[in-house]
Amino acid sequence: MINELNQLRANALEQLAPIGDDRALEQWRITFLGRKGALAALMEKLGTLPKEERAAAGKLANETKAALEAAFQAKLGAVKQRALSESLESEPLDVTLPGRPRPRGRLHPATRNLREIYRIWRDMGFQVFLSREVESDEMNFQLLNIPPHHPARDNWSTFYIAGSEQGVLLRTHTSPGQIRAMRALSANGTQPLRVILPGMCYRYEQVSARYEIQFNQVEGLAVGRHVTFADLKGTLTEFARRMFGERPVRFYADHFPFTEPSAQMDVQCIICDGAGCPLCKFTGFLEILGAGMVHPQVLRNGGYDPDVWSGFAFGLGPERIAMLKHSIEDIRYFWGNDLRFLEQF
Repeated sequence: MINELNQLRANALEQLAPIGDDRALEQWRITFLGRKGALAALMEKLGTLPKEERAAAGKLANETKAALEAAFQAKLGAVKQRALSESLESEPLDVTLPGRPRPRGRLHPATRNLREIYRIWRDMGFQVFLSREVESDEMNFQLLNIPPHHPARDNWSTFYIAGSEQGVLLRTHTSPGQIRAMRALSANGTQPLRVILPGMCYRYEQVSARYEIQFNQVEGLAVGRHVTFADLKGTLTEFARRMFGERPVRFYADHFPFTEPSAQMDVQCIICDGAGCPLCKFTGFLEILGAGMVHPQVLRNGGYDPDVWSGFAFGLGPERIAMLKHSIEDIRYFWGNDLRFLEQF
């Protein structure tokens, strides 16, 4: 058996050496390595050998198979390379053919929308101020006129950090950035400020077509002497014009603990042009942000004297604005990583 295997290996390699085309190579594989080939026939005889000879014969059979398969793969590569070389030498190469296009990545639609919002506010004189995503309960709620057990806390389903004794949490809105921005700029003496505070927010909510547990917000804050509600209304109306074009907007009263007075701002529905549709709940308008005059106590907490300084603040949802602009019906598309959605932008 040992001699037969050695003879088979030598014979197979000798016949493989001169082969130069695919057809002959495939025939060689069938002859020696196929299911009914010469090696398979020898390996079937292993069971008939005496027990003391089986181990050595089986080992040699496996080594022979491995050697022949390696030789076959090497010869296959050589044959393909030779065929390619002959093709390049014999056939003309058309260098005028266009290259194969490579797909290019692109910005995520949420990022594109955020950059558009940044550009508009930058052109209107606002600078970007970044604040932390992990906040204390004091900064996220208490300094914004939302003390413990305040009913307004029901509007923010909060992720608290387990084991934290001082109420550490994932911020539920970007409004804590108002305090941080005012304190940072008032450290060396109070001065006027105009900032936007973009960032991710987190709320423990049931995920649906209109709600996610994480989402972007862009907070805005302007503080100065003699800032009025008319300044707020004119600034936000101009933002809506630059973002959505010449469309009617409307303001109506609302309530937020950290602003007084407070308001919501709507823009005419882009889908139905104010006629009424399911997206705008047949009102003809869609809410894009909440705003108001900064509460005197919030100004005081930020280091500003409310008898001298006043200001307005607003908070808008970039994903909601993108949904309105592009008729997107489900906010979950932004975080689903579905290329069918992302490649449309």
